[in-house]
Amino acid sequence: MPAPDAREIILEARDLTREFDGVKALDRFSFQLHRGEVLGLLGANGAGKTTAMNCLLGLTLPTSGDIFAFGLPLQKHRIAILQRANFSSAYTALPGNLLVGQNLIVFAKIYGVREPKKKIAELMELLEISHLAKRVTGQLSAGESTRVNLVKAFLNDPELLMLDEPTASLDPDIADKVRKVVRKVQRERNIGILYTSHNMRDIEEVCDRVIFLHKGKIVCEGTPTDIVAQSSSATLEDVFIKIARDGEIIDEPQKDKAP
Repeated sequence: MPAPDAREIILEARDLTREFDGVKALDRFSFQLHRGEVLGLLGANGAGKTTAMNCLLGLTLPTSGDIFAFGLPLQKHRIAILQRANFSSAYTALPGNLLVGQNLIVFAKIYGVREPKKKIAELMELLEISHLAKRVTGQLSAGESTRVNLVKAFLNDPELLMLDEPTASLDPDIADKVRKVVRKVQRERNIGILYTSHNMRDIEEVCDRVIFLHKGKIVCEGTPTDIVAQSSSATLEDVFIKIARDGEIIDEPQKDKAP
């Protein structure tokens, strides 16, 4: 059995359950995210990832269970917690009628960022989108919009970062650069990241540990390498497919047929 992780727990769910019309989108979902760790949350569409993210952001109230961030209960201290956190999703758009630079200035002021223009310029250069500052946000490509969202997410130097499909709609070259930027920022600032993706290369390169969900329940948890070793599959992508289809990571032994 591995030794307990002594690092600070910055995000925790305990028996998190969320029901919609009697159907459990999350079923007693529990996990811990430590400072300095990247935790992948994986599963097919409908597995419960989006519901989990919405609960962890305080956008959806759980039916039962508890959420803590930095040791504080989320529902009582949501504003204080979110000041130390941020979120980015490939499927969440910033106001489309503003220029990119204007959008980022607005968020920088909301977050109380010091020297906002300097900070924005540094992050846009890091993500190689300095040329987009005067573009209308609503006219960006999906890949450009994803990188602008990442700049927004890094603005307040979050200690806790939740990333939903951060490389969706990116070509392989830019996706590789984004993975490297996420890892660079994570290591330099020792932050904790909860990371969802359908791209197993993302997960293998970025995540220290992963959780697979199926129908709202945890199927398996561990490092990508450990999970493949425990399964009957050759790759993490094969594990993903196996869980999506069967809800298991290993093939059940076939029962002997009656003569």
